[in-house]
Amino acid sequence: MAKYMESWDVAVIGAGIAGASVAAELAALGARVVLLEREAQPGYHTTGRSAALFTIAYGPRVIRALSRASAAAFNAPPDAARPHPLLRPRGALFIARADQAASLAALAAELGNAAQHVDAADARARLPILRPDYAAGALFDRSAADIDVDALHRQYLRALTARGGTLRTGAEVLALSRDGAGWRVETPAGALHAGIVVNASGAWADGIAALAGVAPVGLVPKRRTALLVAPPDGQNPENWPMIVDVDEQFYMKPDARKLLLSPADETPSPPCDAQPDEMDVAICIDRIQTAFDLPVRRIDHKWAGLRSFVADKCPVTGFAPDAPGFFWLAGQGGYGIQSAPALARAAAALALGRAIPDDIAAEGVTADALAPRRQALAA
Repeated sequence: MAKYMESWDVAVIGAGIAGASVAAELAALGARVVLLEREAQPGYHTTGRSAALFTIAYGPRVIRALSRASAAAFNAPPDAARPHPLLRPRGALFIARADQAASLAALAAELGNAAQHVDAADARARLPILRPDYAAGALFDRSAADIDVDALHRQYLRALTARGGTLRTGAEVLALSRDGAGWRVETPAGALHAGIVVNASGAWADGIAALAGVAPVGLVPKRRTALLVAPPDGQNPENWPMIVDVDEQFYMKPDARKLLLSPADETPSPPCDAQPDEMDVAICIDRIQTAFDLPVRRIDHKWAGLRSFVADKCPVTGFAPDAPGFFWLAGQGGYGIQSAPALARAAAALALGRAIPDDIAAEGVTADALAPRRQALAA
């Protein structure tokens, strides 16, 4: 066998929230782990651009189950390693015009008792800048809370190194090939060997699979635009809920005494350093000003990120059926932060040939529901 500068049990590709969390959990289970990140800093792309919300009430069934199973980790009391809470109560208000009544009813049926109906007057009491003639009804999700994404990400990176794992930045994967019982991973610093490769590279995951000669899972990265503006004069939005159009045509969320706005766009994009499109920015402002009394005199900041999905919008987590030792952890879409604690633990267990932890399985999460081959299983 060829000699390498290093040999590891597991090489995790991508140091965003998915890669950082699974790497930390793999190390907790005793694996020797190296976390490879091509950028100069971890979390540069999607993770670093997320204004994530934790909720147990929204998303596909498996996402809701993973979120429920993640609640204990998010609600754990602060300690020396994490002196501040990961969650701040926020609440989310799904608003509907009169012509969106059917959408509101469908969402109410989906959320069940996780959200409560509120009338137009109550919605406006919760959000004073909502135009009086706009919303005919709404649903309120009291479980929704802001996630301190940076603190969560740093917590996993610290845990990885405390458990003997290693983070390598500037370590783009240039080539992947089977070598004996594992994988040869080429990086700018040289080749390393790993028994298992975990593909947690987000929008680039199908590209990493191509390097390894592994069949793609059909990931579609989609651009999401966001902008930050000042609230109306005299208004403090600190205690306002997040507002989401029931058909997801826009959302608005308080953020550090300003307002984060998005047209909730999902424009297919190649993997890239995503940048906001001016048309999406204009659409966002138009939709927001139609619903709210919010003069936008200037944009303080604007950005875009990529959210990657497969067809059923559920995570792809498990070994590739066509390549021993190649493990997928991709396709989290817009739910990757809120589901990270449970998904990382489930993925680490599966990658090491163990059962999904009991508390996660108790919420209804199964290996088959996450597996890359699940489309064939469902056929």
